Amino acid sequence: MDTRSFQQRIVQTRKSLFEQGYIDEQFVQLEELQDDENPNFVAEIVTSYYSDSARLIQKIDHALTRHPLDFDLLDDHMHQFKGSSSSIGAKKVVQECTHFRDRCAAGNVDGCMKSFQIIKQEHSVLRNKLEAYFQLMTSTEGY
Repeated sequence: MDTRSFQQRIVQTRKSLFEQGYIDEQFVQLEELQDDENPNFVAEIVTSYYSDSARLIQKIDHALTRHPLDFDLLDDHMHQFKGSSSSIGAKKVVQECTHFRDRCAAGNVDGCMKSFQIIKQEHSVLRNKLEAYFQLMTSTEGY
């Protein structure tokens, strides 16, 4: 594949992340901070996010096994998770975090459980999509 078509593939992959609603303008702001001195800045931030978010997911998972549910604790954990997700522009994850918090506020146990499953799914899908995007980005360095 020539350099131009490779670049087009990167542009299209990035565009699809926006069009499908996986990322938002915060991701663009992160990309704007990347420069020649720190060419992997965004990938490093996203890697850090996934490391931290894995810990938060475990905390939320654990809190969801306690009976009765501590909705205040769940909301605190989800507030952290939502903030972290927002900082990288994880649009779908942030939207689902909002739904989860709404269900917490309503004391809706089943709603929280279902919402959390969706959050984990969106979190995983985004991870796979971003990994593929970053892999394309690093592949162009050889061109």
